Amino acid sequence: MLGATEGFLNRVRWGLGVLAGIVCLCGAAAASTAAHSAPAVVSAPDASAVVRAARLWPSPEYSRVTLELNAEVAYKYFSLKNPERLVIDLTGLEPEQALVEIADKVAPHDGYIGSIRVARNRPGVTRMVIELKTEVRPQVFTLKPMANYGHRLVIDLYPASLVAFEQQIETAIENAGKRAENLKAPTTSGQAGSAPVADLRSRPAQAAVKSNQQDFVRLINISIDAGHGGEDPGAIGANGSYEKHITLSIARRLKALIDQQENMRAYLTRDGDYFLPLHERVNRARRVQADLFISVHADAFIKPHARGSSVFALSEKGATSAAAKWLAKAENDADLIGGVNVGVKDVYLKHTLIDLSQTAQISDSLKVGKAVLDEIGGINRLHKPRVEQAGFAVLKAPDIPSILIETAFISNPEEEKRLNDEAYQDKMANAIVTGIKRYFDRNPPLARSKVARNL
Repeated sequence: MLGATEGFLNRVRWGLGVLAGIVCLCGAAAASTAAHSAPAVVSAPDASAVVRAARLWPSPEYSRVTLELNAEVAYKYFSLKNPERLVIDLTGLEPEQALVEIADKVAPHDGYIGSIRVARNRPGVTRMVIELKTEVRPQVFTLKPMANYGHRLVIDLYPASLVAFEQQIETAIENAGKRAENLKAPTTSGQAGSAPVADLRSRPAQAAVKSNQQDFVRLINISIDAGHGGEDPGAIGANGSYEKHITLSIARRLKALIDQQENMRAYLTRDGDYFLPLHERVNRARRVQADLFISVHADAFIKPHARGSSVFALSEKGATSAAAKWLAKAENDADLIGGVNVGVKDVYLKHTLIDLSQTAQISDSLKVGKAVLDEIGGINRLHKPRVEQAGFAVLKAPDIPSILIETAFISNPEEEKRLNDEAYQDKMANAIVTGIKRYFDRNPPLARSKVARNL
């Protein structure tokens, strides 16, 4: 009876994950279709609008073009066929150098953009023509000044087909982190709180061993989220280090180490320098039926002397400290900095906030957080001796234990140096995996269809 019940629950969870993706995709499609069918126009711009920077962010799922300006700009856009092109007319803007040079930034591996041309179309109007490699559904929208950015015009290019879009995402999830396999796995030994890879492999989780005759073990899926990315650099260190680069490097090392465990498999929510909305990071964890979600970050504070590592879990009743509340707000602002199209809503995520399973998720998150925090304390000073809680949007999956790890303070010059050190990154990944193993030793996941051969 218990097995049947669990099987039913797993099917429900899987269905919710698919539903989450469909809701998100349909929202994107609706917004794209509306924009695609009629040119968009914003309010009258400042006549002195100037392009400060032009940036391109290719990713496996979509490509983004960002124009940063000193003032809001009026625009219209439309599509042309044979060949596929997207045309954007910018009113009151001259084709100055920063805009024209965007043509040189198109990457050969960009899956959607072949080339970009910019020239004056008529007096007072500059035309940008994006030569496309395939049919797309464009989303074009503006962002108000935020953080260090001025006004921005954002052009997101998604696959025209919803089926193709879903396949792109599934393929990205399956292939994310392939480069991590080429990284040398951490082998540091003799460090307090850190176990060598060979030692980790010699101690299989209790979930994997019930008897000497067992040939298959429950496959544990772990979703690793490298914080920030693309337009959102995260915190910036005193020496110019970007949090988004450090988190991706640690996430790749963590994946490489997890994948060496006989009954574990890791997925990266992103494996490149591009922006993902917070809700999409959660949705990707659900699509792979993750048993654990880990979001990797590098802390920052207004005072450079703040130091130490921290682990956070979700809180429904407010933050456990003023610092935790401040940090949660800073991390939740990632969508505003990275650039989310407010015309596309994730209805599913709103409903998860009142899901009855959230309480159980938080309880499990605190357990795994404590196990990981204890191990991290062996390689770095802890900012707080306990798992803290706050309303982090990226931790709100209702049925997946989720933790956010602040590996160190990038705003502290000494810790910034450590965060850029490959040996420290290896030790951090090793400590996290040791904590994960310890958690699943004590809390083996329930059975489901995915298994792995016990070698």
